[in-house]
Amino acid sequence: MNRRVPTTIATAAVLSLFVTAQSAAQDTPRTPWGKPDLQGVWDFRTITPMERPRDLADQEFLSPEEAASRNQAAAERNDQLAARPARRTQIDPSGNVDQGEDGAPGSYNQFWFDRGDSVIATNRTSLVIDPPDGRIPPLTAEAQARRDALAEARKDTGTHEPTPGGWVEDLGLNGLQARCITGFNSGPPMTPGGYNNNMQLFQTPNTVVIFNEMNHNTRVIPLDGRPHVDLDLWAGDARGHWEGDTLVVETTSFLRETSFMRGGSTRDLDLVERFKRESNEVLLYEVTVSDPSTWSAPWTYQVPMQLNPDPIYEYACHEGNYGMETILRGARQRELAGEQGR
Repeated sequence: MNRRVPTTIATAAVLSLFVTAQSAAQDTPRTPWGKPDLQGVWDFRTITPMERPRDLADQEFLSPEEAASRNQAAAERNDQLAARPARRTQIDPSGNVDQGEDGAPGSYNQFWFDRGDSVIATNRTSLVIDPPDGRIPPLTAEAQARRDALAEARKDTGTHEPTPGGWVEDLGLNGLQARCITGFNSGPPMTPGGYNNNMQLFQTPNTVVIFNEMNHNTRVIPLDGRPHVDLDLWAGDARGHWEGDTLVVETTSFLRETSFMRGGSTRDLDLVERFKRESNEVLLYEVTVSDPSTWSAPWTYQVPMQLNPDPIYEYACHEGNYGMETILRGARQRELAGEQGR
């Protein structure tokens, strides 16, 4: 048997990968100090879901035809919602003022939403890449018990309302968002959401800064090897380093839950974020999530961010948090009406 052919093919394959890697490295924009230039405004909106839908259980990627069909349907849906005649917002049965009838926006009109109208460029059926089934690992028993207790306490309570009798600490899973402390898609880590899906990255030789459009969160990340501080922070304590052309950011010491997964994590959250410029137009964002108090195993997701030529403008949330006064006044009135109706 002639064994030269397989050996030759394997050698050619390895050589091809080496040449491709070398070419990609040479094409990556560089800073004056020689590191990959990751700077710019990056757009991470997409209609690709975080988890793989159950009906696509064995399908890791969409076909080009399936991707095109989803993109067209999303674009048509956005156009239809934008063209709907004005109507008074009615709270849906779940009490969500952000959700109107037939899937239409509630408190905002369609102009303000920007979820995107396309799947990610890789055509994956989910953002989650590990576990291989594209699904987030199950909750721990402790985490499930916490969620069940919260759901019971907040039964028949809207997403922006305090738990009956509660105040600003009792705003449920969206509490940090409603209080304008963290944006619903800025986390960390960052996840595509309803609007404001942009972040801007700045670099110096010893520092990286990540500025999120949503709630104008800013993370200043040292690259000089300094140890983590002994201080719990809303966005955690981040430290970065380079692994080849990939920027790796490790974050620990969270004060409590973030807005990630609607407040689903705990202060035990550990993150490893990876940023790699795959082309002039694409920054690959990969995150490994570990929170033993919430999920039964670590998991990883990827979002190919697209270069945005436009600048980021200020997002003011509800100016001066005046909205909180109105939220609480409305809750007290609703409770009073309930007592009078008994």
